[in-house]
Amino acid sequence: MTTRQTDIDDPFRPLAFFEKWSLEVLLQIGLLVSLCVIGLNQLPNRIWDPSVERFTYVIGVLGIWRYGWWFTHLIRARVYGHLVYPRLASAAREMWDTGWRPRHMHFMMTTFREDRQITEHVIRGIVTQIREAGVPGTIWLGSGDIYDERLIEDHLRLIASDLDITLRIVRQNVPGKRIAISLVLRAMSRGDMRDDDLVTFMDGDFVIAPGSLKLCLPLFAADPELQALTTHEAVLVRNVWWMQAFLNMRFAQRHMVMQSHALSGRVLTLTGRMSVFRASHVMTNEFIRLLEADYLDNWLWGNFRFLSGDDKSTWYYMLMHGCKMLYVPDATGYTIEIVKGSPYTRMIENLRRWSGNMLRNGTRAIKLGPRKMPIFIWWCLVDQRIAMWTMLISPTLAVVAGIVVGIGYLETYLIYMILTRLIISIVFFGYSRRVDLNFIWILYVDQFMNASIKIFILWRLAQQKWANRGDQKSGFSSIGWPDRLRKWMANYMTVLSVCCLILVTVAYTQILYTPSFDIIHALLIH
Repeated sequence: MTTRQTDIDDPFRPLAFFEKWSLEVLLQIGLLVSLCVIGLNQLPNRIWDPSVERFTYVIGVLGIWRYGWWFTHLIRARVYGHLVYPRLASAAREMWDTGWRPRHMHFMMTTFREDRQITEHVIRGIVTQIREAGVPGTIWLGSGDIYDERLIEDHLRLIASDLDITLRIVRQNVPGKRIAISLVLRAMSRGDMRDDDLVTFMDGDFVIAPGSLKLCLPLFAADPELQALTTHEAVLVRNVWWMQAFLNMRFAQRHMVMQSHALSGRVLTLTGRMSVFRASHVMTNEFIRLLEADYLDNWLWGNFRFLSGDDKSTWYYMLMHGCKMLYVPDATGYTIEIVKGSPYTRMIENLRRWSGNMLRNGTRAIKLGPRKMPIFIWWCLVDQRIAMWTMLISPTLAVVAGIVVGIGYLETYLIYMILTRLIISIVFFGYSRRVDLNFIWILYVDQFMNASIKIFILWRLAQQKWANRGDQKSGFSSIGWPDRLRKWMANYMTVLSVCCLILVTVAYTQILYTPSFDIIHALLIH
C-alpha cells in the first residue's frame, strides 16, 4: 500500500483501467470489507444501547449531512467533467487547430535558491510550452539570489537557443514572495504588454506537463468572459511514502471539488503553482497592491499583513470583481517535494499554512455576499467554517459513549468509520492516478487534524510561518505586554471554544442536564 516507483518516474503516464484496478487492489478491498462485516457480526453492538441511542442519531444525522454534501460535489463534478468542460475544450481545441495563438507567451515565475535539478525540470517545461505554441515567449523571473539567475540563464542557452525566448530578471530588494511578484508585475506594466495578453503565474518548483497551455490559453479566446483559470496538479515526494499518499489523497479530493466549483463559473483558489490571468487585471495598481500588501484587521491581533497565500489574494481580487474563473482538469503539472528535517513537522506546518490562508481569506469573501458570486460558491465558503466544528462532534460523542457503555461502542464506531471512508475513498480513486487504500486512514486523519488546526489558528490569525520558503515567520513576537496579553487571550479563547463545543454536545445528548430557571432561582434564594 505504499507509493510505487512508477509514480516517481513518470507522473504524466496514464494508467490503463486494469493496471489501476488490478486484481491485487480488488482483493485488498474485498478483504477489508469482509473483515469489517465479520467484526460487525462478532463484536457486541452497543450502537443502539438505549443509554446512548441519542448519540448514534446525532452521529448519523451529521454523517448524512456531510456525505450528502460530498455526493453533491460528486454529481456537480461529473456534470462539469463529462458535459460542460468537454464542450469548452472542444471549442478551444478547434481554435488552436485552426491557427489561433497568443501574440506572446508570458510566464511570471518566482524562485529562491531552488534545487538545481528541479529548476532545470521547470525551465524545460516552460520551453516545451513555448515550442508547442511556436510564438515568442518571455520569462519574468522574480529572483532573490544570483544563483537562480545564472542557473536559468545557462539552461536556457543550452536547450532553447533556437527559440525566441527573453529572460527578464527582476531582483527583489525586500524578502518575501509577495514582494517578488509585485515587483515583477510592475516591470510588466512598464513593458510591451497588452490588455488581451495572457500571463501564466507559476512557482519555481512546478513542472508543467507537455501540452498543458495549449489546453488553457485558447479557452480565453473561445470565451471572452473568462478572466482566470487554474489547473490540476500533482506532487512527487522523495523518500517519504506516507506523505506521498497523504498528498495524493488531498489532490484527488481537490481534483473533484474544483470541478464542482467550476460548474458555477468560479473556483475557491487560483493556485500559485500554475494559474493563467488576463493581463488587463494583473497590470492594475489595485491587483498589484493587494498582492504586495494584503492585510487583515482582526479584533485581537489588530492590523497585520499576510505572509503567504498570494494565490488567495489574487483569487479574492477576481472574486471581488465578479470575474469568471475556470478549472482545467486535463491540464496538469507536478511539484517535486524534497523534505528536509522531520516530515511530520513539515506536514503539520503545511496544514497550518493552508488552513490559515483559508481562514484569513474566507471571512472577507463571505462578507462579499451571494450577490458577488453564485450562491453555491458562497455556501461552500460558509460550509468551510461550519465543517471544522462538526468534524469534531462525532469523535467527541463516540468517546463519551465509549465511556458510558464500554469500549464496544468505540469498536463498532471504528468499523463504521472504516466503511464510510472506504466509500469516499472509492470516489476519490476515480480522481487519482492510482488506487491506494491508505486513503482510508489518511482521509480521517486529515479531516480531524484540519479541523483541530483550524480551531487553533482561528484565534491566532496573525501568526504565520512558511517553513519551506526560508522559514519565514510573522506574528510570533513576544516583545512587551500587549503581545503577551494577545497570546494569553488566544490560549483562553481556544480552551473556551473547545470546552463550549464539548459542553453543547454532551448537553444536547442529555449526558448533562442543564438546570432550569426555576432551579437557578431556587439556588439563588436559598
